[in-house]
Amino acid sequence: MKSDSLYHLFESRFPADRNSPFIETETGRIYSYADLEAISARYANLLAKLGVKKGDRVAVQVDKSPENIFLYLAVVRAGGVYLPLNTAYQRGEIGYFLEDAEPTLFVCRPETEAQMRDLATAARVPHVLTLGVNGDGSFAERAAGLPESFETLPAARDDLAAILYTSGTTGRSKGAMMTHWNLGSNALALHRLWGWGPKDVLLHALPIFHTHGLFVATNCVLLNGTSMLFLPKFDAETVLGLLPRATVMMGVPTFYTRLLAEPRFTKELVGHFRLFISGSAPLLADTHREFSARTGHAILERYGMTEAGMITSNPLDGDRVPGTVGFPLPDVEVRICDEQGKVLGTDEIGVLEMRGPNLFKGYWKKPEKTAEDMRADGFFITGDVAKIDGRGYVHIVGRAKDLIISGGFNVYPKEVETVVDSIPGVVESAVIGLPHPDFGEVAAAVVMARPEAGLTEAGIIATVKGELANYKVPKRVWFVDELPRNAMGKVQKNLLRDQHKDTFKA
Repeated sequence: MKSDSLYHLFESRFPADRNSPFIETETGRIYSYADLEAISARYANLLAKLGVKKGDRVAVQVDKSPENIFLYLAVVRAGGVYLPLNTAYQRGEIGYFLEDAEPTLFVCRPETEAQMRDLATAARVPHVLTLGVNGDGSFAERAAGLPESFETLPAARDDLAAILYTSGTTGRSKGAMMTHWNLGSNALALHRLWGWGPKDVLLHALPIFHTHGLFVATNCVLLNGTSMLFLPKFDAETVLGLLPRATVMMGVPTFYTRLLAEPRFTKELVGHFRLFISGSAPLLADTHREFSARTGHAILERYGMTEAGMITSNPLDGDRVPGTVGFPLPDVEVRICDEQGKVLGTDEIGVLEMRGPNLFKGYWKKPEKTAEDMRADGFFITGDVAKIDGRGYVHIVGRAKDLIISGGFNVYPKEVETVVDSIPGVVESAVIGLPHPDFGEVAAAVVMARPEAGLTEAGIIATVKGELANYKVPKRVWFVDELPRNAMGKVQKNLLRDQHKDTFKA
C-alpha cells in the first residue's frame, strides 16, 4: 500500500548501514539509525497500547533530548498528531493548550508531573506520562520491554502529522494543522535547495518545540541520512569546540552575534564549513557583513512561519543579499498585496501572501479564523509587511502590527497586556517591543496604575513571570498617569517605542 507518511519518507533515505550515527550528544553518547528505529518502535507500541489512534493528539512538553526526537517519530509512526509545547510555557498556557487540543496523551517532564497532572485532569486528558532529559521517566519505563519493531501506519498526504500553536494579535493561541505533505514537501525542498550531501554534519543547538529546530533542522538531517551534534542549548564555548567537526549550522541571529563576540571565532576555525543558516528573527545587515568579513562565509538567511514552514531562502549559489530573505522556495508562490488584496508591483510595500504545498491545512477548531486569513485563490495572508525588488529578492520590512520577536520567539503584546491588566490596581497597560543587543527585541510595559495600589516594577514583572514564558515577560516597566492616544482613543505605541528606544543600548 502506498503511503505518504512523513516517517516512510525519512525511512526511504536512511543509510543502508543502520549502525551509522544519527545523534551525538554533548556527553559523547551516540545514537545510531538502528537505535532510532528500535526506540521509536518501542515508543510507538506504547502509544498504541495507550489507545492513541490515527488523528489523536499527543501533547509534549519535555526538555530537548534524543528521546524527545524518538517520541516525535513514534507519534508519526503510530498515526498520531505531534503537539510540541515550549518548555517555558507556564500553567495558564498549558491549561489552555490541553483544553483546546484535547490530546489523548500528555508527556511532561518528571519534575513538573504533579502540577501538569492537575491541569490534565481538569482538561480531561486520559493519560499523563513523563520523559526526562536522560531518557528516564514513566513513558520510557513503560516502553522499555516492548517490541523493537512496529508496522508504521500508512498516511495520506492530507493527514495531520503535527499541530503547532501560534499566537494571534488578539485572543488566544491558534493551532496550525500541519499535514504529512506540508512537512515532507518543505523538507525535500530545503534538502535540495541547501545542497545537503553525504558528508554533512549538522551542529544542532536550537530548541525542538518549534518549526526551526524540529521541522527544518532535524527533518533535513533525517532526509540526508547523516548525523547531528545535538546540544541542549546554545553555549558559545561548547559550539566553538564542536565547529571543527560540523559542516552546517542553523541558528537565530543571537547565535551569530554571540560567536562574533568570541576572539576564537576565526576564519581558520570554520575554513572547512559549508553553510551557516539564520532565521526565526531578522538578521541585521551589519551582522551579515561582519560575519562575512570575519569568516569568509556569507550567512544564508531565510524566512518562514509556523503556518508554512520555510517560505523563502537566499540562494546556496548566488548572491546572499544582506537584509533580504531571498527567493520563494520551489513550488511556493509569493506576492505583495495591499489590504484589499490588490497585487502590488516591484518595490511596492504591502503584506506578503503565499501559497504552496507547505501551507498548513488550517487552524485547529477555528474555521472562521482560517477563512479570514485565506484568499479565495488559496493564498495565505501572512501579516508580514514586505516588498519584492527588481531582482526578485524578498525584503521583510515590517511585521504584523505590534508583534515582538524576542530571541526568535513571537511575543504578542495583547497576551502580556491581559496578564498585566488583571493585576489589582492596574488601570491599563501597553506592551511594546524595544531594540535589544542580544535578543533583537524584548518586551517592555507602560502601565497606568492607581497610586494607592503601591505597585512596583519588580512586582509586576514577578506576577507576569508566574503566568507566562520568560521570553514574554517585560524586561522593564514604567508607570505613567496617562497613555498617549490618537483622536480615536487608540494608544499610540509608536510614541512609547520612540520614547524608550534607547533603554537597552549597549
